[in-house]
Amino acid sequence: MAKTIVVKQIGSPIRRPKIQRATLKGLGLNKMHRTRELEDTPAIRGMVNRVSHMVQIVEEKG
Repeated sequence: MAKTIVVKQIGSPIRRPKIQRATLKGLGLNKMHRTRELEDTPAIRGMVNRVSHMVQIVEEKG
């Protein structure tokens, strides 16, 4: 079974650079307080680190 992480959006993308808004869309987040369960890969971790001020890792599974 692959490791997964649950990511929750806690910050608004309003008045943020386009690259940060695009990163949130790439993670599947576009509205406040939404959560997504994503595979724990280096690419996903890098995306989460890029927008760490707007997202929160709620849970790590696996």
